[in-house]
Amino acid sequence: MNPHLFTFILLLSLIPFRTSAESLSLYSMNTGSFLYHLVPYDPDSHQYFGNQYFSIERKFSEESDYSLMVGTFLNSQANRCMLIGVRKDWYQVNDKVVIKGIYSYAGEFFFDAFDDCGNGGIYKTSKEKFGVGFAPYIYHAAQYNLTDYFGVEAGFILPGIIVMSMQWSF
Repeated sequence: MNPHLFTFILLLSLIPFRTSAESLSLYSMNTGSFLYHLVPYDPDSHQYFGNQYFSIERKFSEESDYSLMVGTFLNSQANRCMLIGVRKDWYQVNDKVVIKGIYSYAGEFFFDAFDDCGNGGIYKTSKEKFGVGFAPYIYHAAQYNLTDYFGVEAGFILPGIIVMSMQWSF
């Protein structure tokens, strides 16, 4: 079995699922990320659709503007990293558009699949200084919900990485 798939199955088993109809919008899955490095521009960066981004989110409650997320991706140096963060819905423009932010830890984790995230870039610098390769990710985006269960988003990771992705809610 793929170790990344096993990790997510393990993490999903730790989340308490409810079966009532009201919990349908509590969970979401994000995939299909496109990214492009504007600043600093580096043609050798791992970008476009090659980052293999995947995350699961769970809102704190039905009324909450906050979600907890866990995921994985390939960083700019093509190293497998773990992502753990919090999403905040800052502004609901209408019933289709939301402005959101994600504030997260991206880096090495105690699972073997995520132990080599610090082999380059800022991850390598933090690994040399702290013993763990990681970076804080600050992401802001506008999400357009095409249906109650599917949306597309576009935004940027500071300092200058353009990101587009898809979100399924259930």
